[in-house]
Amino acid sequence: MRVADKSIVVTGATGIAAAAAHKLAQQGGKVFVIAIDDGDCRSLIAELEAEGASAGFRVADLRVEAEADEAFEAAVSFLGGIDGLFAVAGGSGRPFGDGPTHQLTLEAWEKTVQANASPMFLAVRNAIRHFGDSGGSIVVISSVLATSPSPHLFGTHAYAASKGAANAYVTALASYYAEAGIRVNAIAPGLVRTPMSARAGSDPETVAYANRKQPLARGLLEPDAIADAAVFLLSDESSQITGQVLTVDGGWGVTEA
Repeated sequence: MRVADKSIVVTGATGIAAAAAHKLAQQGGKVFVIAIDDGDCRSLIAELEAEGASAGFRVADLRVEAEADEAFEAAVSFLGGIDGLFAVAGGSGRPFGDGPTHQLTLEAWEKTVQANASPMFLAVRNAIRHFGDSGGSIVVISSVLATSPSPHLFGTHAYAASKGAANAYVTALASYYAEAGIRVNAIAPGLVRTPMSARAGSDPETVAYANRKQPLARGLLEPDAIADAAVFLLSDESSQITGQVLTVDGGWGVTEA
C-alpha cells in the first residue's frame, strides 16, 4: 500500500490519468478526479468505487481559473486535505492546427500552449495552496518530444514547447518550494496508447515507427507504465527526489528509428 492514507488529486479522467487513478486507489490512496468531461469522470469513478476505492470527482475546465479554484475546493472538502497532485490534463494541439513553426498561426500556438500549460499551472497553484504543513508531492506530465523530437511524424512545435515549459517549471518549483517540504517532478512519456494518440495508433507508419523507436514496449506504451512511475513519485519511496524529469519511453530517447 504505497500511498496508504494519502489524498491525491488527478487531473484528467482517461488514458494515463485513469490508469493512475486506478493504481493510486489500489495502493491505498484516496483519489479525487478533476476533468472536463462529465461522462469520463462518472465512468472512471464508477470503476474505482466498484473496486472498493474512495473516490470523488468534479467536472471543470482547468483552463478557466474560477473553475479550477472551485474544483480544488471541492477536492479539499471531499478528501479532507491534499497530499499529492498528478497533473495530466492537456492534449494534442493538432485540432487547433499545431505543426511546424512556419505553418503555425498565432491562434494555433496560443490554444495549444493554453491547453497544456494553463491546466498544469492552475492545478499546481491550487495544490500548493492547499498542502498542509508537511508539504506534498506534485507530478506533472511532460513529453519525450520536449527533448527528443521526431520531426517527420511529430512536427508539433507548440506542443513540444509547452512540454519544454513543463520541464522548466518543475525545476523552478522544486527549487523554490523544497524548504516547505514540497517535491515537484515530471514524467516524460514516449508514445502511449491513449485517446489522445488514437490517430497515431491507427496509422501504420507511426505504429511501425513506434515498434522500432520504443523496443522495450514493442510499440506503443501502455498507460500503466506511466501510472507506475506516478505512484512512485507520489509515494514516500521518492521522498528525497525533486526537480527531476523521469523519462518513461520504452527506449525512445536512446534508439534510432
